[in-house]
Amino acid sequence: MNKAELIDAIAKSSDISKASAGNALDGALEAIKAALKEGQTVTLVGFGTFKVGTRAARSGRNPRTGDAITIEATKVPKFIAGKALKDAVN
Repeated sequence: MNKAELIDAIAKSSDISKASAGNALDGALEAIKAALKEGQTVTLVGFGTFKVGTRAARSGRNPRTGDAITIEATKVPKFIAGKALKDAVN
């Protein structure tokens, strides 16, 4: 399912226009991104939790030259599925 199909499904299940569903989805995604950018955790009960994790610095290899390089530490978004979502999938 892509974004357009998700917007169609939201519009049908909520009995709203596709434009309103698209705006609602975009707004929700922007709110989640903004919260994660501030280091907050976003919990949607029954769906899951979005949070920011850290990836430690590590050494790696340049695939082209084979030289050893240092890969810097970084923050990464993580999603942990909730029990209701896990049960729905299984």
